[in-house]
Amino acid sequence: MTMLREAALLRIYTSERRRLDGRPLHEAIVLLAREQGLAGATVLRGPLGYGASNRLHTAKILDLSEDLPLVIELVDSREKIEAFLPHLTPVLGKGLVTLEKVQVLTGGE
Repeated sequence: MTMLREAALLRIYTSERRRLDGRPLHEAIVLLAREQGLAGATVLRGPLGYGASNRLHTAKILDLSEDLPLVIELVDSREKIEAFLPHLTPVLGKGLVTLEKVQVLTGGE
């Protein structure tokens, strides 16, 4: 039987160029989430975007940007996501982070 349960979705907006101790920041965040036992993480690469600097980042062939936008999505219970936030803050530094309530479909055949 398929069921819905409440969960939380944490979205972290960053870029390909950001690093932490020589490693891509998005990789460090996903590994930290896994280490903290979160249910799931996905990194999405954006072909076009801009942030607070208002500078356009694009994947157009003439630009060949190495600094495309990335979104890291982490999903788990609200309690586990909230427990993860103190671990994320020192790693992320500045950046846009959003948190929203979601419904997760579980079960099925």
